[in-house]
Amino acid sequence: MTTPTETPRLDAEVWAESADELGEGAISHPGRGSVLWFDILRRRLYERPFAGGATRVHELGLMASAAALVDRSRILIATEADLRLYDLDAGRAQPLCPFLAGEPDLRSNDGRVHPSGAFWISSMGKQADPEAGAIWWFRGGVLKLLFDRITIANAICFAPGGRAAYFADSPLATIWRVAVDPDTGMPSGDPVLFKRFTPDEGTPDGAVVDADGRIWTAAWGASAVHAWEPDGKRFESCRLPVSQPTCPAFFGPRLDEIVVTSARENMSSEKLAAEPLAGSVLKLRRTVRGVREPFVRFA
Repeated sequence: MTTPTETPRLDAEVWAESADELGEGAISHPGRGSVLWFDILRRRLYERPFAGGATRVHELGLMASAAALVDRSRILIATEADLRLYDLDAGRAQPLCPFLAGEPDLRSNDGRVHPSGAFWISSMGKQADPEAGAIWWFRGGVLKLLFDRITIANAICFAPGGRAAYFADSPLATIWRVAVDPDTGMPSGDPVLFKRFTPDEGTPDGAVVDADGRIWTAAWGASAVHAWEPDGKRFESCRLPVSQPTCPAFFGPRLDEIVVTSARENMSSEKLAAEPLAGSVLKLRRTVRGVREPFVRFA
């Protein structure tokens, strides 16, 4: 029990002092032994080794937000204009498939790869326009619309075995679950309510599912990462030193730790002074059974 003069112990520590405007899209690349993430608004991609050290900055020149693993050197990234292959060693991009081309008011947002190799990607309005967003399926060079009329689609992740997917519409503070064909990553049923956040639980942002089927969700506005059991009951909540956490990812040689990105977007100078770690990448003081990210099937 704490006294009024004590500060409760937080459940995270700084892993990378990044000061991102809108840190997002964290993903581990075990083949490189590194974590990748984006600053969407500054049009950057970052890479940092699991063990720490220098962070490499890739200037992308356009908004990008989600990545899928291709091989040791290349990733597939979702941008405001296309899906493109990006060579992390050479720092070179190769456009692969149009995405949101001709839609200057839209950009990519969340995304994650299903065990079948299908890349689920979301789009949204750059001004968070109501119901302007959607969720898309990409595999083998084919792009299909899955769900539309979503304002800010987030928390895209998949249950172990790939028979269920989760996604959120953040302004509705709601996560849905949908049955999925494990061989294709395509929905095989209609979305059903999984969890509606209460005001004190914040807003669901990015999410990952561990080997036990627990959904670890960044809670924007609540300074927390919540973990939910597959039945929707809260497993635990991890307290963070930032109010706008955005996206967790398993990392480390055994993928048994979690990092989470965060944002400084729309924070006043007074708020930033009170929250100096806003925009940093944090490491939770938790040990988990993480899951390796599948490789995307792009050809």
